[in-house]
Amino acid sequence: MPIDFLYPEYEVVRDASRCIACRACERQCSNEVHAFDEELECMVSDESRCVNCHRCVSICPTRALKIVKTDHTFRENANWTGDTIRELYRQAGSGGVLLSSMGNPKPLPVYWDRLLLNASQVTNPSIDPLREPMETKTFLGKKPTKIERDEDGRIKTELTPQLELSTPILFSAMSYGSISYNAHESLARAAEALGIYYNTGEGGLHQDFYKYGANTIVQVASGRFGVHKDYLSAGAAIEIKMGQGAKPGIGGHLPGTKIVGDVSRTRMIPEGSDAISPAPHHDIYSIEDLRQLVFSLKEASGYKKPVIVKIAAVHNVAAIASGIARSGADIIAIDGFRGGTGAAPTRIRDNVGIPIELALAAVDQRLRDEGIRNTVSLVVGGSVRSSADVVKAIALGADACYIGTAALLALGCHLCRSCQTGKCNWGIATQRPDLVKRLNPDIGMRRLVNLVNAWTHEIKEIMGGMGINSIEALRGNRLMLRGVGLTEKELEILGVKHAGE
Repeated sequence: MPIDFLYPEYEVVRDASRCIACRACERQCSNEVHAFDEELECMVSDESRCVNCHRCVSICPTRALKIVKTDHTFRENANWTGDTIRELYRQAGSGGVLLSSMGNPKPLPVYWDRLLLNASQVTNPSIDPLREPMETKTFLGKKPTKIERDEDGRIKTELTPQLELSTPILFSAMSYGSISYNAHESLARAAEALGIYYNTGEGGLHQDFYKYGANTIVQVASGRFGVHKDYLSAGAAIEIKMGQGAKPGIGGHLPGTKIVGDVSRTRMIPEGSDAISPAPHHDIYSIEDLRQLVFSLKEASGYKKPVIVKIAAVHNVAAIASGIARSGADIIAIDGFRGGTGAAPTRIRDNVGIPIELALAAVDQRLRDEGIRNTVSLVVGGSVRSSADVVKAIALGADACYIGTAALLALGCHLCRSCQTGKCNWGIATQRPDLVKRLNPDIGMRRLVNLVNAWTHEIKEIMGGMGINSIEALRGNRLMLRGVGLTEKELEILGVKHAGE
């Protein structure tokens, strides 16, 4: 039998002169890395279990701990890297599919970082957001393409249902089950306080959170988990999930270990059973089929709520979005290949899909060319990391942005990328009661509010520097963008000029 021992990826460095053997690290680590050795009368570590979540480092009262990446390495090879070899060994030993969580970590281009924003100087003066009005309010939904008047000559002002956001940011879909009760409560309460929306994901809506329905987007996915009339009536909008950026073309999978208690009741499936969403909706094989579901949901909700269709950013995304715009959907949500996830096959996460920046630009231009841009709003997500990314997305054509990983980081996530194990030490991606209670919803809500308020302030400052005083004037205004270090083809797809032009 071949020996395929893999050296731990991380090492726990413990300063013996500082460690007081208080055993806080042992109590706090859900992965059982730390233990007290009675014979040696000191703390020891099983580094093979460490996921580098930093819980022990943060909790240590004497700062005796730090986690470092091991310097143990394979013979250098640019093609067969250490990560590639380790993954191959794991699959040869298990015969299974590799699972990963969160977003794509590969060093592929991040186009947000290749785009720079313009600023006003002399002839087009900047605006001071502290002293002059600055409008960040955004409405999502169908907009009229022309002014219409009634028989008395008065302008018709009736609109189809709209989502009103105080700022162009929403919390993206994260299901109850993949994340904890306390994480969902934090998101729901923050959305209410901010005047924006959070998305239930495909796991239904816990009965305790129906009271936040005015700030909730409920999702209908291929598994239809937790979907019933009261659920559809509870939200301010309904989202049909056709695809997800981290795993385009495949369904979802929540392990049975997370299907416990209220998660089971909310999803309406037995405890301990895996929640597996099919790859396709088995009633949707064409735009006509999608249109039927869109109008079925509108009928079920009395035509009082906008319907969103969420798709992954893939190579023919512009053509797909064109069809969706004609299906009766009010909003299209596009999720880029760097989008987060609770669990996805590693090969899918790291190799399928395209960057959200290119997908957004292609979709916005296609809808403009076809004269149907105002028939839908565009919401984009997939590694929106800062207020600058939001501004750049809107200038590329988005109406608003979904944030998921950024919101989890605000709650305390340390991107250890082990969500699929259900052992989240920060109380976010877990259903273990002892771990869930580590996330205080009062503190979580406040941190989310702080984050979005900070981003909104920065958005106002950036727009003011451009001489723009409203989100509406920024949307699709690609003259405010310039590319750096991009090819002619990339600039063409993005619809921007190179810096210096």
